[in-house]
Parts: sequence; structure tokens; C-alpha cells
Amino acid sequence: MDTRHLEAFRAVIETGSMSAAATVLAKSQPAISNLITRLEDELGVALFERGKGRLQVTPEALLFYEEARRTLGVLERTRAVARDLRSLRSGTLSLASQPGLATYMLPPIIARLLARWPEGTVRFITRSSPTVRDLGRIEAFDIGFAELPIESPASLIETIDVPCVCMLPADHPLAGEPEITPALLHNQPMISLYADHFLHEALERAFAEASARLRVAVHVEFFGTACALVLEGVGVTIVDVITSLHFRRLGLVARPFAPQLRYQYAMFQPGPRPLSRIAREFVDAFRAQNAALIRQHAPFGGVS
Repeated sequence: MDTRHLEAFRAVIETGSMSAAATVLAKSQPAISNLITRLEDELGVALFERGKGRLQVTPEALLFYEEARRTLGVLERTRAVARDLRSLRSGTLSLASQPGLATYMLPPIIARLLARWPEGTVRFITRSSPTVRDLGRIEAFDIGFAELPIESPASLIETIDVPCVCMLPADHPLAGEPEITPALLHNQPMISLYADHFLHEALERAFAEASARLRVAVHVEFFGTACALVLEGVGVTIVDVITSLHFRRLGLVARPFAPQLRYQYAMFQPGPRPLSRIAREFVDAFRAQNAALIRQHAPFGGVS
């Protein structure tokens, strides 16, 4: 099967039209249409229904898309390896991360990495931790970040353990407190992670031990969403210090929370294969950034 057919098909699916696919692939629209027709002839099924000026994707096309995308991904990684062998300045790095890290910590690391690898390419997947773990099982990336547990056959690079802080509006009555406790937050509206998340369960235990009432106004999936709701005056929240950095710049106040709660996640590679040079540099850069956080957040209990 000609890879040009697959590339044209993927482009049409992802852009939604023949003309947009032609722009992406730097080809003419008739050329794209011809490639799709040849692919349909080879498969013996219609991939698109053409009519009324719109292109409709058939169910068969959606099924075939996943296989085509996977096949092209393998081919592109193979081409990237070949480029790496030819140039010390080029390389491809595929990352997968939960949204918090992807938004607030990894972008500056990637920027510095690409400054050293001017012909490098980074593929960045942002998904929830369970989805990152699932993608790891099929080795869909080079380096992943997800909450524990990370299952075999993944190679665990290291576990990151960071303190959590209480995020409040600057004008909140508790914003001037040197430390926030469950007793101070008794019956206060809180934004918390979903009920079966380990951090929410730890928060419940802390409140129960203090005989304080945990009143959750909103359950969310991500720390960033929780902080955004604090900005809107919905309540207060407990998040990791990494997420707190961004929202402190937006005006929220971070205060130590006692008893101290910790947020744990792992940096891991999904299989036992050796890391590429660009991946090793990324890992080193991440460790350096993490060390900087240790120094920066010593007042909040440090980062380890």
C-alpha cells in the first residue's frame, strides 16, 4: 500500500476537506482526490460520500483511520531515527502528559531543548493520567508523565513527589493566614478533584481527623480547572505547587496546608528500549527544573 495514499487519507480526515488536505500536504486538490480514489479502489470500499458540496466520512473510513494513523506513526518514527543518525542536531521526541504538567511546567523545558536541537521535533500528547498509562501499553510515546501506579512493562524512570498548597483569592478572609488547616476551612466551599482521586481521599481523611466538615462545591478532573474556579470566587482549593505557580501570577494566593498533602506522579518510558539522545537531554532538563522547584518552594515543604 502506497504511503502517499495513507498520508492523503489521514490529512482529509484530520482537516475535514480535500482542499484543506491539499494545503497541508502542499499538493493540488485534484492530486489529493486522485490519491483517495486509488486508495478506495485498493480497499474496495468507499471512504467518503461526495455530494451537496460536502465530504461525508463513512463508518469504514473511521475504522481504517486508526490503522492508517498507527501505520504512519511507525513510519514517521522510523524516518526520524534515520534523520537522527545523519545529524546531531535533529531528533524526534514524543511526550505524553497530564494537563497540569503539559501546561505549567513542560513548555519552558521543551523550548530550551529545541534551542539546542534546532532541527528537532517534539510531539506532545496531553491526556488524563489513565489515558497516558493506556497509551504507554502500546508504546505510543517516548517519555510519559502520569499519576501512579505505572504498570509493567513500563520502565519507571523516577517518581516525583511535590507538596500541595491551598489556593485562595487575594481578598479571601483566610488569605493572610500563615498556614491553612481543615479547622479554618470548616464548612468553606471547596473545589476538589473527583471523589475517588487519591488526593481527595487524603483531604477527606485530614478533615475527618480534625472533626471539620469538608464542603465540596465542585468536583473537577484537573488542578487547573480548580484554580480557574477559585479565580471566579467559587471557593478555595488544594493543588500541587507546580500548578500554583501559574495562578499565583494571575493573582491567587498560595498558603501551606497542614497536615501536608503530597501529589505524586511518575516520569516513565513505556518500554525497555534505550532512550534517544534528545530524550535523554529532555530527562536531564526535567530533573534540573525539578531541582529548581525544590529550592523555590522550600517554604511550602520542598519538592522531592
